[in-house]
Amino acid sequence: MNDLRGKTIVITGASRGIGRSMALKFAGDGANLVIAAKSSEPHPKLQGTIHTVAEEVRAAGGDALAVQVDVRIEEQVQAMVEAAVQRFGGIDALVNNAGAISLTPVEKTPVKRYDLMQEVNARAVFVCSQAALPYLRQAPNPHILSMAPPLHLKSAGLRDHAPYTLSKYGMTLLSLGMAEEFRKYRIAVNCLWPKTIIATAAIEFAVGDRNSLKVCRKPEIVADAAYRILTAPSESLTGQTLLDEDLLRQSGITDFDRYAYDPEFTGRLHPDLFLDE
Repeated sequence: MNDLRGKTIVITGASRGIGRSMALKFAGDGANLVIAAKSSEPHPKLQGTIHTVAEEVRAAGGDALAVQVDVRIEEQVQAMVEAAVQRFGGIDALVNNAGAISLTPVEKTPVKRYDLMQEVNARAVFVCSQAALPYLRQAPNPHILSMAPPLHLKSAGLRDHAPYTLSKYGMTLLSLGMAEEFRKYRIAVNCLWPKTIIATAAIEFAVGDRNSLKVCRKPEIVADAAYRILTAPSESLTGQTLLDEDLLRQSGITDFDRYAYDPEFTGRLHPDLFLDE
């Protein structure tokens, strides 16, 4: 397995949560991280900005470029890519982690919120991947990794929150298509999704409350799984929808208790909302 020393990795939605955890994990190898997100200024409720994460990355042994970007705006995405290439000389991997969520049915989802989810989730995978493609083609071990779930057409998500499910399944379908399209370039394209819900701001503020975090795992489990994907030879792992726990088990990891947000709730973790059936 390769390491990520000197590799340049763009992570969208990297100012907190899973994106931040990935950045810090990759920084341990001495990677160059492009910390891309909208969060440039401190938020009254949410910790972390692109600048604070960039500082953490440097402290962890990597290099960092903080870029404020709205993944819905093509010109900003293109500028982000160009800034990354100008600073680090190329792009080795793109992680599509930015997301918008509303667990509401069609009847109760405002059109504005529907559009936001489609643009930040599915459409951004298209925009960011297309912008990074010319540079990924030149990389020795190129990867595109999207935080998107496996396709389960009998999932309760289709009944309970079809607008959000559509946006996430759109990410998955586009990734599977790109895996085949980009195979000729040796670019690996995969999806990664957690087996349990992860302790993030989305869970605390958009889905549940602070008590909901007790039945979650920490974002580090997703970061550890992502590390194994990005360090795999691109020609050997592509076109897959992977679950974090399953992937880590295949890598020889057996102790998952350390990932629990609250050790007292290790045996009562809540399965991810797309894996309920």
